[in-house]
Amino acid sequence: MNESRSAVRDDAPATTAKSRPDDPATEALIDAGGAHVVGRAVTINKSAAELYRYFRDFTKLATFMENVERVDVLDDLRSHWVVMAPAGRTVEWDARITEEREGELISWASEDGADVANAGRIEFRDAGARGTVVTATIAYDPPAGTIGKLVAKLFQREPAIQARRDLRRFKQLMETGEIATAARTKKQYDEEKA
Repeated sequence: MNESRSAVRDDAPATTAKSRPDDPATEALIDAGGAHVVGRAVTINKSAAELYRYFRDFTKLATFMENVERVDVLDDLRSHWVVMAPAGRTVEWDARITEEREGELISWASEDGADVANAGRIEFRDAGARGTVVTATIAYDPPAGTIGKLVAKLFQREPAIQARRDLRRFKQLMETGEIATAARTKKQYDEEKA
């Protein structure tokens, strides 16, 4: 097989890939003026179709996204997000799907009036016997700009940190049916004290 180097995609998120995909939606995210851009990828040993179906049911996102309190589906293209922020506060926004290819990708953008303006895309790409490469690219404009980003990082609620954790949790949930945690239940704590 004689494939040109530019036609071969690596597993890196679009923000760090050696050759960026010829995709206007991804380019718009990467080149977003003033926004911070985060890209993360993980390989999950499940089919792209199965992963896409789970992710596309936005009400399920709170099962693995640590800071998402809930996502309310408003219609086929719109959803309302409630997310924990630093200092016990929450931020909210409505998001609209801007591009969708079943089993392959979902792109979204927050609507006007969002507490945190954001846009992103999640891609599901077949990786053969390894399963599926899931790539998340997120552009966001933190409240209070860079200072807001630093405060969020201190409280571990910054999107770069969360994207990595959430993709890892998604992998665990999809491959094993549960998310590993070091947290102890009340029963374990009581048994340890006895």
